[in-house]
Amino acid sequence: MRNTEICIPRSLVNQLLHHAQTSPDLEICGLIGAKNGVPSNCYPVKNAATTPDCRFLMAPEEQIEAMRKMRERGEELFAIFHSHPAAPAEPSATDLEQAAYPDALYIIISLNTKGVLEMRGFRIRQAQRIEEVALLL
Repeated sequence: MRNTEICIPRSLVNQLLHHAQTSPDLEICGLIGAKNGVPSNCYPVKNAATTPDCRFLMAPEEQIEAMRKMRERGEELFAIFHSHPAAPAEPSATDLEQAAYPDALYIIISLNTKGVLEMRGFRIRQAQRIEEVALLL
């Protein structure tokens, strides 16, 4: 069984929240790399979706570059993050359909709450099984 609680370093939390706040009307997205299971670096990737206000699609060339940087730093893919500008921090039907990395944590940041940014983590398994993971921020 996987960890049911995951500690995200405060510096990464701040980067993710800042990134989401700089684009409040569009979904932001990217990857988080880890060394020895400890999240260490955030890799923002351009959202190339045709409707970036309600979908995300990582720009392929930037996603490949982020993966290359992770390898160079000896990191593995830890998490995939994106924001929901106007929806709760929970996987949408599209998020479930497009989840292609069952070993990665999916972090969703919601800007839909007044005055508070919400960040939640999920494992999305085959057959769209969702398991929430407590994030210790």
